[in-house]
Amino acid sequence: MEKLVIKGGTRLNGDVVISGAKNAAVALLPATLLVDGICTINNLPYISDVKISCKILEELGAKVTWNGNNEVTIDSRNIESSAAPIDMTSKFRASYYLIGALLGRCKSAVVGLPGGCNLGARPIDQHIKGFELLGATVEVIEGKINATAKKLVGTSIYLDKVSVGATINVMLASVLAEGTTIIENVAKEPHVVDVANFLNAMGADIRGAGTDLIKINGVKKLCGNSTYSVVPDQIEAGTFMLAAVATKGDITVKNCIPEHLDCLTAKLIEMGVNIDINNDSIRVYTNKRPNKANIITMPYPGYPTDLQPQIGVALSLAEGTSIINEGIWDSRFQYTAELNKMGANIINQGKSAVFEGVEELYGSFVEATDLRAGAALIIAGIVANGETSITNIYHIDRGYENIEEKFRKLGANIQRVVEEDIF
Repeated sequence: MEKLVIKGGTRLNGDVVISGAKNAAVALLPATLLVDGICTINNLPYISDVKISCKILEELGAKVTWNGNNEVTIDSRNIESSAAPIDMTSKFRASYYLIGALLGRCKSAVVGLPGGCNLGARPIDQHIKGFELLGATVEVIEGKINATAKKLVGTSIYLDKVSVGATINVMLASVLAEGTTIIENVAKEPHVVDVANFLNAMGADIRGAGTDLIKINGVKKLCGNSTYSVVPDQIEAGTFMLAAVATKGDITVKNCIPEHLDCLTAKLIEMGVNIDINNDSIRVYTNKRPNKANIITMPYPGYPTDLQPQIGVALSLAEGTSIINEGIWDSRFQYTAELNKMGANIINQGKSAVFEGVEELYGSFVEATDLRAGAALIIAGIVANGETSITNIYHIDRGYENIEEKFRKLGANIQRVVEEDIF
């Protein structure tokens, strides 16, 4: 088993280049199944979720060619199956995008129930609602989702809850449907827009992505023969911005879209942090403890749940008492128990947590309970006095490319080791 071992007490300084968005990439790759041709996707993050997605495409009959670590060419003209390998789909949450893509392409899909981080109840009822309104029959049997349709016909769909996954999945199923589909109360996250832009580049007719209503005029085929670049990862960018805050550092985050981070930037200014914004970079720097702040996570353009644990580290070191209210996932606060092992003073109250700021953290043995919790613990380990050992780092590898190398370039003392090497 691998661990990350960090010798803390470091003030981070320097530049970091942000990779392509994990949340966009894991939707774009299934979307290639809708393309009757060849397409190339670059700026892909080289992470485990992306690598598993590509293996699933190959199992379904697509030809996947890696052109280096961050670019793949995919030929989906000869898809042989609409049944995805269950052992692979169960490893990550975004595997459910295969349902919408295969249903749109083959009019059938068999996909195992998705896995990923344990963040509480994560139902896919809104996905199923959308598929059924388009004309599909959907059953969940023996840990598998079976979806079939004689044909898919455009219709009006109102999502009862704003859901990134349901928005993208219904969009995937609709692009080749007959007629026009209108989806209301949709998610507006940058990766939703990125998937729509990719599909449009391949010949789809999708309008309104990034607003409350998406209109999809069905087309007969997507043609491919194009290259598409994944949007920069706003969550990775935010992670390094918050690392600068927690370590009283000076980090310039490059290859990002500052507008995607407006909510975080505003909150950091409120916390007394210095921010310089350029066209595609953000510099974050401070030499003092941050001010207290209150956070409520919500769908974009609100504060993202995927940056909640990272700002939690900063607030655990802030002046005064801060409160975070989690508006998305039931179990997002699992990381607070790990931070308390390191000397933080956090009281978890269900979907809220109270952070009583302390002056310093101390190294400890901690566990990455999920992807973003793992990133938060890395930040905590870098700022803490002493040595921190983080287990279950496979969670981190699902969403961050070369994360320890990027932190080392900023001055962190962080190593990936095999457990037996420690004892």
